[in-house]
Amino acid sequence: MSHRVFLAGASGAIGRPLTRLLVAAGHHVVGTTRSPARAEALEALGAESAVVDVYDAEALATAVRTARPDIVIHQLTDLPAGVDPARMAEFAGRNARLRREGTANLLKATLAAGARRLVAQSIAWVYAPGLEPHREEDPLDGHAEGLRAVSIGGVIALEEAVLTAPLQGVVLRYGRLYGPGTGVDAALAPAVHVEAAAEAALLAMENAAPGVFNVAEPCESLSSEKARHELGWQADFRMAA
Repeated sequence: MSHRVFLAGASGAIGRPLTRLLVAAGHHVVGTTRSPARAEALEALGAESAVVDVYDAEALATAVRTARPDIVIHQLTDLPAGVDPARMAEFAGRNARLRREGTANLLKATLAAGARRLVAQSIAWVYAPGLEPHREEDPLDGHAEGLRAVSIGGVIALEEAVLTAPLQGVVLRYGRLYGPGTGVDAALAPAVHVEAAAEAALLAMENAAPGVFNVAEPCESLSSEKARHELGWQADFRMAA
């Protein structure tokens, strides 16, 4: 069954392979970017483009309404180019703001447009210390300090907004990304390749029950068994060249 999909963050590290997967699966995709140059690249992949800033709530609402989606996918981040580790501290507050304010704007636009499902990106290294491997029902580290507290505060705000909204809300807690567009060829555990992360979003869009899914390669600290069992997700998924 094909869907009308509004993909927020379509030109990002996950957004680009996800756009390819969605188009190949026969879905009608409207993808957002803030850059006219990247809009052309999205259109070359077979998607429609919407040049819009998530902080411009009115313009975002118009873009979502015009797209007429039944499903919205949230892959928005505010990270340094190449996900440069040396600049992550500088961007922690910006990314947390996007998770709070950007998610709120996108959710409001999603509800106003009548979409029935929202799939949102989160992160998997946010659990409170405790018995490992962590599973989705384990508590998040709400008592963290410093930059970790900033990041986790944004994550908690995003997840609560998506999971309590009057629609089918799905949260994907991704491991640390690596692969094309990330600037790294490998990542510390929990880790996930961007193409496998994109595949998880496609599967979640198509058949996930509302709720949270860990999405990472097998490791001692995190269990992704729920995603493997309920979504049919495989961490070794890679796209054809």
